[in-house]
Amino acid sequence: MGASNVEVDGRMRANATYNRRMSVFTNPATGAAAQAAAYVAAVLDLLGSRDPMSVLRETPAALRRAIDGLPSAALRKPERDGKWSIAQVLRHLADSDLVWGWRLRLILAQDRPTITGYDQDAWASRLRYEDADPDDSLQTFDVLRRDNLRLVARATPEDLGRVGVHSERGEESLEHLRRLYAGHDLLHLRQIDRIRAAIG
Repeated sequence: MGASNVEVDGRMRANATYNRRMSVFTNPATGAAAQAAAYVAAVLDLLGSRDPMSVLRETPAALRRAIDGLPSAALRKPERDGKWSIAQVLRHLADSDLVWGWRLRLILAQDRPTITGYDQDAWASRLRYEDADPDDSLQTFDVLRRDNLRLVARATPEDLGRVGVHSERGEESLEHLRRLYAGHDLLHLRQIDRIRAAIG
């Protein structure tokens, strides 16, 4: 039985809203300044008034809960054509914490270092995220997150005020990055929930 015009129109409006919302969260390395600002604002909005350190500490366990019970085939099934699978999201999170750790160390050890952007989709393609083992990605993420939190937890208020100069977004303090990466965690936890729902 065919869908009514009302049902089709409702689905089209929902898809348009979804696509607009998700386009804000794309993070290409060559994005315009306005797009970069929209991405940062949207990610920080996900964090809201939550304590970033609590979110950052809780994410490794939250990831394991989010994928609990999923077989390997489900972890590797993309949300839809052209979108990532849960396994790819996990590899992205591991690589993202590697990047965060490098940025943290630059900012703590150098004065106003240049922070280069990176194209997450190019990394996913060229580093073959589709072949990444989910357990390996989680273990890598756990180790990197623990070490990054060690640095952030002992940072002084003066340390948190230190800045790097991002190649697209300008000055970013350690405090700002702490909040940004906590929001980034929440973004991808929501993405994993959405993929689970989409793949059934």
